[in-house]
Amino acid sequence: MTKQEKALEVIERLRKEYPDAGCTLDYDDAWKLLVSVRLAAQCTDARVNVVVEDLYAKYPDVNALAEAPVEEVEKIVRPCGLGKSKARDICACMKILKEEYQGKVPDDFQALLKLPGVGRKSANLIMGDVFGKPAIVTDTHCIRLVNRIGLVENIKEPKKVEMELWKIIPPEEGSDFCHRLVYHGREICTARTTPHCESCCLADICEKNLFSSFSSFFSFSSPLSFLHIYTIPPLKQPPLGPTPKVWGLIYF
Repeated sequence: MTKQEKALEVIERLRKEYPDAGCTLDYDDAWKLLVSVRLAAQCTDARVNVVVEDLYAKYPDVNALAEAPVEEVEKIVRPCGLGKSKARDICACMKILKEEYQGKVPDDFQALLKLPGVGRKSANLIMGDVFGKPAIVTDTHCIRLVNRIGLVENIKEPKKVEMELWKIIPPEEGSDFCHRLVYHGREICTARTTPHCESCCLADICEKNLFSSFSSFFSFSSPLSFLHIYTIPPLKQPPLGPTPKVWGLIYF
């Protein structure tokens, strides 16, 4: 099975497993998703969804948030962590939207990247969820799972993972595929606990699971092990010094 064939199979299985998967950040306007995705850095989506309620109650639109004192915004968003930098980026971003885009979020990827606090992950999320354009969002779940499954090989840098996935993921599937990886990473292929491989719809094609199963079968503790280690003495006593030990591997 080629990587592209595997990718299509993974897409289909995850679609059946999570038919209604979507963005887990609450928003009803594009600018609000920009704010939330900035707050979500090193913070859970669930906490962000709670914090933004207070933020929008006080600053209900782009103009209000653009004029808000950074210190006041920081007080509200502090529970999300990195409050000072996040507040600074949010206020600066809203100010640019107000002054250059009439309060609207641009639907151009490169224009999004120029906004304060917006990287490739955030820009892709906006392009896919707000504007319905091809997007691949390489968040931590995506990076971890595509490496485990074997769609990429030991690549952890987000942009490199994104570039590799563009080669094998149909453009129209990218956004939904990444959302489903988030759901699967939280429910089954967990990071902080042992993954629930026995309940995984991808178990039979997951590279990491297949390797783990193979390694367990041939573990040193197994009575079926084909590998044994022996200490082999040298054939001849060396002229000086203690007799060294030579470690050898014997297969049978």
